[in-house]
Amino acid sequence: MATPGMYLHQRLDSSRLVVLLAQWTRAERAPVRQDVAEQLGQWLSVVDAVELNGSLRSIETHVSQPTTGEGAAIDTQALEELLHKAKADLTRLATAPARPARPLRERADNTPVEQPDPQAQADFAAHGPRYAEQQKQLDARLGVLRSQVRAALLKGSAPLQQLAALDGVMEQMLGAREQRLWASLPGHLERRFVQLRKAHQARVQASGLADDPLRWRQPGGWLAGFEQDLQALLLAEMQVRLQPIMGLLEAARNENSRTGNQE
Repeated sequence: MATPGMYLHQRLDSSRLVVLLAQWTRAERAPVRQDVAEQLGQWLSVVDAVELNGSLRSIETHVSQPTTGEGAAIDTQALEELLHKAKADLTRLATAPARPARPLRERADNTPVEQPDPQAQADFAAHGPRYAEQQKQLDARLGVLRSQVRAALLKGSAPLQQLAALDGVMEQMLGAREQRLWASLPGHLERRFVQLRKAHQARVQASGLADDPLRWRQPGGWLAGFEQDLQALLLAEMQVRLQPIMGLLEAARNENSRTGNQE
């Protein structure tokens, strides 16, 4: 059986998330760092490994006990519909146009500002909270979905029960560490923001022309490029978060095919 470190490495290795962060690191000419997937592979301590081994033995013992029947057939179609809806909703959330940033300072006479202040968008503080809020929605929606799929598998055959129990152990054991990974992503995004802003400033200086903040969000503008990167990072994070759920569903489909229980 694969170790927890291998489990995490396989989830992240070659994922869009790792590829995207690697591209940004190369673009900013940062020193080569140990890749994200490899770092995660070292998360588990010896104590964690011992606890996991005990949990696995307990799962195997429980599932191997005699039971009546072979477990209920899993309604994979219903579960896939839940998955597709969650994915579609979260994709719309991630790709929705950003709301215009409010000015960092109001006018001295307190009169309303009719147009969004482009200068207010030139600070990462106008974008970081948005990413953090969307992360919370990803976490909540996919956490509920993962629990629903796992609960369905626990009513199935012995192999599916064992898989669902193992997924619960892995989520509990690695959840805090994964949260620290997700919490680190806004930092990568901020460095990307600074990188794009500096590159834009260098181009303006080299051209000898005056900068036009109103063009920043137009096609080809540096803020338009940043918006694309923000959305790409959210979608890549969602892809990684979805993998355990998709793995559970694939196992259920395979089990239905093996036993002839087609839904």
